[in-house]
Amino acid sequence: MWDVILASLASLAEPTTIAVILIATLYGLFIGSIPGLTVTMAVALFVPFAFFLDPIPAMAAIVTLQAMGIFAGDIPGALIRMPGTPASAAYTDDSYALSQQGQARLVLGVDVVASAVGGLMGAVALIIGASALAEFALTFSSYEFFWLALLGLSSTAFIAVASPSKGLISVVLGLFLATIGIDITLGFQRFTFGNPNLMGGISFIPAMIGLFGFSEVLRTVLRGEMHLAYAKVETGTAFLESIRQVWRYRVNTVRGGIIGLISGILPGAGADIGAWLAYGAAKRFSKEPEKFGKGSMEAIVEAGVANNSDLAAEWIPTLVFGIPGDAFTAVVIGILMLKGMRPGPAILHDYTNVLIAIYVTFIIANLLMVPFGFLAVRASSYLLRVPRNILMPAILMMCVVGAYAINNDLFDVGLMLILGLLGFVLEANGFPVAPIVLGLVLGPLLEQSFMISLIKSEGNLALFFSRPVSAVLGVTTCIVWLSPLLPKLRRLMAARAVSSKTDD
Repeated sequence: MWDVILASLASLAEPTTIAVILIATLYGLFIGSIPGLTVTMAVALFVPFAFFLDPIPAMAAIVTLQAMGIFAGDIPGALIRMPGTPASAAYTDDSYALSQQGQARLVLGVDVVASAVGGLMGAVALIIGASALAEFALTFSSYEFFWLALLGLSSTAFIAVASPSKGLISVVLGLFLATIGIDITLGFQRFTFGNPNLMGGISFIPAMIGLFGFSEVLRTVLRGEMHLAYAKVETGTAFLESIRQVWRYRVNTVRGGIIGLISGILPGAGADIGAWLAYGAAKRFSKEPEKFGKGSMEAIVEAGVANNSDLAAEWIPTLVFGIPGDAFTAVVIGILMLKGMRPGPAILHDYTNVLIAIYVTFIIANLLMVPFGFLAVRASSYLLRVPRNILMPAILMMCVVGAYAINNDLFDVGLMLILGLLGFVLEANGFPVAPIVLGLVLGPLLEQSFMISLIKSEGNLALFFSRPVSAVLGVTTCIVWLSPLLPKLRRLMAARAVSSKTDD
């Protein structure tokens, strides 16, 4: 075991890997600090470059990119009231309000320290939790994997989006896209319409680039958001004061870290859900709830820790079960499979060196976040000055090159453009894109597990609940499906109670 650990550390210490980590650091900080350019889009554009890297440098770059990008999303939220990533949206009003009071330097300094602390908490949880869950997951049968995949999709549709009905439609659309190609059970062609390019199914990477990259270009250009007004950050450093603020709210720090870990482990939740849950908890237990939304440092600390501890926790279901925690880890699964590594319980035994490298990189990335984060804070005004009329054409070029580079096929470029247009139209009408991605990723696993289970049970659906774990997962999934009805039931019961009192 020690030989594997030393070999993993040696791979991370190679000049090429160090250079890749530094480039990913700068790339993540840049993308995260530009409003609208999400971290998921950043990793989708990075995929063609990961194709030419060895597994360890590729995974190290992705981990670093994720950590830096989520933190950098706090910068535009504090300076121009536009969160760079959805994970920063929960406390944008508080950050901006304090910045307007002349505390932008302190706010962003607290963001750096809270993000690093949360990321390190998540890294520890990943190291401990992944190994323990992997041993447990080795006992899973097709029944458990079916319910787990369905639970992930259900959580995305009914919990992680504002409109459950629109979330469900997006999930179904993603599942439909996953069925295109050859039927995995009978070998028939499905929805190919005689086009041989579709026999292999929808290529995952061009789909990701289109849904998150090209759609963002369309959205930005059509909105005319080519220039942004920004506020300057005061000169000087706030390192020691930022640490004092995080220590002052140490209870919030611990609670936010725990909330982030829980939301990260739940498939489909994601860092933005974790941040909102932590924000709500902070307000619920705060002695000064009236400050929330008007400039609460307490809210910034707790939600900032939560959305970063969530990141590493999302990798636990991704690596152990092959169930992505959010759209970002869905892309990670695609990259792992591109490298010949299928996520699942056996990954801890078959690719131990890569897994150890991921663990160590999470720690390195969050330690690097402190110096690079403060540098990004000092340069934040310059980052926001980048004109969109230069940035958008560059992103469009990367989208086209990235889609083509995977298979050297112009058909993938056309596929990327079509799905990008589809993603733009859907989001313009309030339909989330992330459930489409998860449906596309989990569709094959869901179908395969269902068909195997159906064959084994000879059509007896009761056997889907025959094992203890599958029964728990099945009941949990049913509860998630019924969750949108609970508010209506409560309103109905309240109305009946009022009616009965009136009659009396």
